Amino acid sequence: AIIAAQFLQRFVKDTPWAHLDIAGTAMGAPSSEINQSWGSGFGVRLLDRLVRDHYEG
Repeated sequence: AIIAAQFLQRFVKDTPWAHLDIAGTAMGAPSSEINQSWGSGFGVRLLDRLVRDHYEG
């Protein structure tokens, strides 16, 4: 994760950014009432909340 973040940092300059290393948690989640498939959607609610709190009026 740190290597990918350092690589991306070279290109973003002064733009605020975040690197979320979700590969390990995004796949292979057990099926549940909320999660009907194998993808967990890890981080989706986090990013939704970030956008609502900081970028929407």
